Amino acid sequence: MIKFYLKKKGKISLYTQDSFETLPAKEDILWIDITFPSQNDFKIIESEYNLEFPTRQESQEIEVSSRFWEDEDDITINSFFMISEDKHSYNESISFILKDHMLITIRYREFKTFNDCEKKLLSAPNLFISGYDVFGYILESRIDIDADIIENLSRSVTTLRKQLFSDETDNEDILEIISRFEDMNTMIRDSLIDKQRIISSMLKSPKVPQSLLNNLKIMIKDVNSLIEYTKYNFDRLDYIHNIFLGLLGIEQNKVVKIFTVVSVIFLPPTLIASIYGMNFKFMPELDWLLGYPFSLGLMLASAILPIFIFKKKGWL
Repeated sequence: MIKFYLKKKGKISLYTQDSFETLPAKEDILWIDITFPSQNDFKIIESEYNLEFPTRQESQEIEVSSRFWEDEDDITINSFFMISEDKHSYNESISFILKDHMLITIRYREFKTFNDCEKKLLSAPNLFISGYDVFGYILESRIDIDADIIENLSRSVTTLRKQLFSDETDNEDILEIISRFEDMNTMIRDSLIDKQRIISSMLKSPKVPQSLLNNLKIMIKDVNSLIEYTKYNFDRLDYIHNIFLGLLGIEQNKVVKIFTVVSVIFLPPTLIASIYGMNFKFMPELDWLLGYPFSLGLMLASAILPIFIFKKKGWL
């Protein structure tokens, strides 16, 4: 699907293109939003507006040169947008092309950021002079969303720390949650570092208008602080992981301690039973009338004595 956002006489209108019989004039276009494009879509738009789109594979590459490059006529940007669904987090790459006064976006899924941008465009057209302003709004909105994700993650980490000392929480669940939070924090950190590089490159570009440059300087400060906060989340998760391993070790020691005490308690009676269980001909206790109750009493006393000693020492 292709959406054209046209600006005429200070007003912005939305034009959805289903066929390619007629296309809007280049000078009227503020933003072209292309979702789930086909090869035919690419060919027609590239030919009509003298553009060159990156392939989906190129947009996913992580080299710095693949994330941002600037030609004589345009700027091409591939930016990561983090997605978290079904307890799984990953980064989806979106392509932005800034050419003259136009912005062209290429994406393969829906994002709330773009829907919000559309509403803002139609309700406050005076805020958007060129495609650079649209790009700035999308980038700023996404950074705000990333900040919300980090805040929610931080609150979840705090809740997880409290759950560590709850008997109702399963150990396997704790490990799964820690792993999921670490994956999410890694994805959001990668996304922010990607935006940091993009903003740094744009601040050096002579094509970027001054109004956007001022906003970019604020954005990069926000991004830097968010990256630092992801490091803080990593430290907290590492700390929780160490606490969890410590608690797990304590539980294992308790189990080992119980088995050790039980084995020590039953060892003396077993020894006595083994002695009197030997089948030798000359054993004086065998002919003793009180030999059996004496051996039982001795076994009982030898079992009670270690329990008494352990309790006195505070081991039980």
